[in-house]
Order: sequence, then C-alpha cells, then structure tokens
Amino acid sequence: MSHKIVARFSDGRLIKGTSVDVTPDRPTCHIQTADAGTIPVALTELKALFIVKDLNGDSESDPSQAVDPADTRLRGTQRIDVRFHDGEQMLGLVNRYPPPRPFFFLLPANPGCNNIRILVNRSAVVSMSSPDFTG
Repeated sequence: MSHKIVARFSDGRLIKGTSVDVTPDRPTCHIQTADAGTIPVALTELKALFIVKDLNGDSESDPSQAVDPADTRLRGTQRIDVRFHDGEQMLGLVNRYPPPRPFFFLLPANPGCNNIRILVNRSAVVSMSSPDFTG
C-alpha cells in the first residue's frame, strides 16, 4: 500500500512523495517524488518520516494538542513527549516506553491532524518523557 510521505532530514532538508517500503527494520526506504523520481532515503539521515493524509499539510489543525482521555488509541499505548535537536516538540502515543529501537513509530496526540503516524529517529531526539498530558 502506498503512503503519502514527508521526510524531514536532520540537516533541514525536506522531501515529499509516496512510499511503499517504510519500516523501522530496514536501513532505507524509497520515496517517489513528483519531480525527482524515486529517491533512496537512509533512515539515519532523518529527523522523522511523517506518514500524512495530505502532502500540502493542514495549517488549521494542531498536532501538539493533548490526548483526549476518551481516545480509544490509549488502550495498549503510552503517552510520550518527544523533543528534537531543532527545538520541535511532539506529543503522541507509542506502544512501548521507552522505545527500545533506534527508530520507532509515534501516533500523533491529535488524531485529527494531518499526520497519521511518524517514524522517529532517536538520534535526532534530545529528550523523551512519558508524562500525563491528557485534556
């Protein structure tokens, strides 16, 4: 299945396109862009890889909004606050805290934002915590 992807690199570069091979278990994925063809992307070069609903984004939604205590995604997950080297903060949900691998998937706190899920590169993270940031 093809996913819409926004790749944010640790050096600030950005690539948008689609991919069928995103997994934290492989060292690379391939992004099919509209103008540059298929680009191999090393996960180690990324800050995060965003699987999104729309490649143009959604400036109206707030991806950092608190988790609703009634959100059914809370079952079997833990809340996480991730802060990156570039100062960005993400609130979300993970299956295991702390994530045991160098790359892990995060569900955004706000299910209505443009992000469906995010593949985070731990080496781009300054700090992580598992606070109670509901409502």
